[in-house]
Amino acid sequence: MEINEFLDVMHVAERLKDATRHGYSSGGRRESVAEHSWRITLMAFFLRDEFPEADMNKVMEMCLIHDLGECFTGDIPTFLKTDADEAREEDLLFSWVPSLPEPYATRMHDLYTEMEALETQEAKIYKALDKMEAVLQHNEAPLSTWIPKEYELNMTYGFEQAAFSPYLTKLREQMLRDTKQKISDNKKAP
Repeated sequence: MEINEFLDVMHVAERLKDATRHGYSSGGRRESVAEHSWRITLMAFFLRDEFPEADMNKVMEMCLIHDLGECFTGDIPTFLKTDADEAREEDLLFSWVPSLPEPYATRMHDLYTEMEALETQEAKIYKALDKMEAVLQHNEAPLSTWIPKEYELNMTYGFEQAAFSPYLTKLREQMLRDTKQKISDNKKAP
């Protein structure tokens, strides 16, 4: 890749550092989309042994690029995102991807197509991690940052995506126990 092309791509991707998500860090600060993408990639890295038959390098690639559309739209929480928002993000992303130099344009297009179809094990792993990282982050954030809707979401979000894997199902069940404990501990606090 030519240096200027590389720098252009990095300038676009840098926007994710400033694109804040609805969730908060354990220190009470809004998290960025870049931080979310980094952590689901890290989750995939540490789950290699749980999925020896999967191409975990591909999963990590999916995790890294999954929210690049938010470079153009910012993050819209899942409970507020409309079909029109989804379409706009996808249109902007798929207008940008072909402008990338080869082989990156083709590779990213192929990854996004696979991720959207959710048929391969790799796509299913990425999608489950994407949902579960949000739950994990909420469990780590101060309860004072939660809005009422998040109490229910943290109980249910990501179970459907994890259902294909016994390991991910157990992981999501532990996150549910953690959510319930967090809420219970808050009720006991003076």
